[in-house]
Amino acid sequence: MLFAAGFGTRMGALTAERPKPLIPVAGKALLDHALALTDGIATRVVNAHYHAEQILAHLSGTDVTVSVETPGILDTGGGLRHALPKLGPDPLYTLNPDALWSGPNPLDLLARAWEPDRMDALLLCVPTGRAIGRKDPGDFTLAPDGRLSRAGDMVYTGAQILKTDRLHGIAETAFSLNVIWSQMAADNRLFGAVYPGKWCDVGHPEGIALAERMLGDV
Repeated sequence: MLFAAGFGTRMGALTAERPKPLIPVAGKALLDHALALTDGIATRVVNAHYHAEQILAHLSGTDVTVSVETPGILDTGGGLRHALPKLGPDPLYTLNPDALWSGPNPLDLLARAWEPDRMDALLLCVPTGRAIGRKDPGDFTLAPDGRLSRAGDMVYTGAQILKTDRLHGIAETAFSLNVIWSQMAADNRLFGAVYPGKWCDVGHPEGIALAERMLGDV
């Protein structure tokens, strides 16, 4: 599941007439950079709301399914739940297109580290000191046993594996995945892994040049 429904307000004028995932970086749309990481995955779904018609047109003729959110946007948790009928069996990957990677495929790393008997979600993280373009503080603390707790020096990269059963227990229509992450953390079922390569936040205009410089250093 790739999240492409947001308004991209941090991008300012760049998203006035197009959705953030279609902004070009290093000659290719952010969404296409993200989709390249998913090659070989049988079922791929992209959600859309803001300028959904552009996402639909961009993916026309591909094997990628679009889950359109209407009339309102559903946030990450609600959007994922809405798309479940189009997705394969649980567990699944989710990926945010507004980040770029230089190094090993993040989804391959998650697959190798995934332990479903003790994990309900496995989030790929980077330390704040290696989070290129990141303006906000860290999201989590990573314990020696791999469990995550709120606040700390680890930044969530936007890539994860998670089980989706908890989504069905949320009463709200629109809600963030943070809601079920908090439940998982309380049950000691929220885990993290560290990405060893380079990662750049492209959620703001300055991130575009930073990402292109990072990719050019390869």
